[in-house]
Amino acid sequence: MADDLGNEWWEEPAGDASNSGKRLSLRRVSEPAEEVKESEESKGNKKKKIPSGKTQVKRKKEVKVSQEAEKEDSAPKKKRRKKKTISDVLAQHAPTAGTPEDMQKLVLEHFENKRSVIELEELQIPDTCFVKENDLTHTLSSYLKEICPKWSKLSKNHKEKKSVLLLVVCSSAHRTLELIKLINAFKADTKVMKLFAKHIKIKDQINLLEKNVTHIGIGTPGRIKALIDQDGLSLESMKYLVFDWNWRDQKLRRMMDIPEVKKETLELLDSGLIRASRAGTLKIGLF
Repeated sequence: MADDLGNEWWEEPAGDASNSGKRLSLRRVSEPAEEVKESEESKGNKKKKIPSGKTQVKRKKEVKVSQEAEKEDSAPKKKRRKKKTISDVLAQHAPTAGTPEDMQKLVLEHFENKRSVIELEELQIPDTCFVKENDLTHTLSSYLKEICPKWSKLSKNHKEKKSVLLLVVCSSAHRTLELIKLINAFKADTKVMKLFAKHIKIKDQINLLEKNVTHIGIGTPGRIKALIDQDGLSLESMKYLVFDWNWRDQKLRRMMDIPEVKKETLELLDSGLIRASRAGTLKIGLF
């Protein structure tokens, strides 16, 4: 007849029952772990409550900071003082002619920390060493005619080589060429030599001075001093030393406003020219 199935078909075997028990036990063990995780996550997600007193203090600080920032922005900023340029000074004051006092002051300021008291006394240039300065109304020729009234006689009697009767000192080679043109009305038949370093070797200038009689020398202080130091230019016959003192370049600078030219000019004066002027054989003019 019908087969005897033995155990009911819906009942699980003994081995299966044990497995199901294990599954239940695993579920029960895992459930509390999941609950612990959820509780930790919920704790982490909970925001920390800040007492109301602290929040008010923070707000007050923020308000103060913002108010201070507004004050700084609204407060007028201090403007830096601009250095006055030469053009600013000339716009306020009319240009004035250079004086012997200007040169005397520059010489003492330059050497005061380099020389002893006795040596500084020897660098002082008395007023008697100067001829009348240019009052800004003269051309170079008219000024030289005023300070050298006996030029024609002096130039005729001048026979010595390696020396000049009149030395004009200016700031640049370009200015030297301009002055050579401006001196035509004064020089007559005398010989003029340009004394600057641009495109001219110092040996060539020394050779020209040794071979020819030169009456007027016009050039820059650096090259003139180099010629004196190398015994290419003698001071024995020199009678007049004129500085292109009041002329201004494109930047409105005078020769003594340019640091390099100023330094070279003062060193040139110290190379025997101050001593010759103090001895009375040389007169200084400021054009």
